[in-house]
Amino acid sequence: LRSKNMLKNHALAMSIADVGWRTFLGMLAYKAELYHRQFLTVDPKNTTQACHECGFVMGTAGTEKLTLADREWTCPKCHAHHDRDHNAAQNILTKGIIKLA
Repeated sequence: LRSKNMLKNHALAMSIADVGWRTFLGMLAYKAELYHRQFLTVDPKNTTQACHECGFVMGTAGTEKLTLADREWTCPKCHAHHDRDHNAAQNILTKGIIKLA
């Protein structure tokens, strides 16, 4: 999550700023170490815009980027239907696995 971008949303800004994302990440790192787990961060770039099946990125090849209102979409290349959040989670998992290798 990019807190800087999320702070631009006036409905969320106060809550996000109060949480203190740096502190939260520090707590996650501490708990991971405590339970002998690995904690790493990945670049969130295109995690919601890229198809996790074929890698096509919305906003390229004459397609429009997804907006926040687009909760489901179909990849124009492989025709896979995606729930935006599930697709992003799959992309984040893949990026994490690649980063560990």
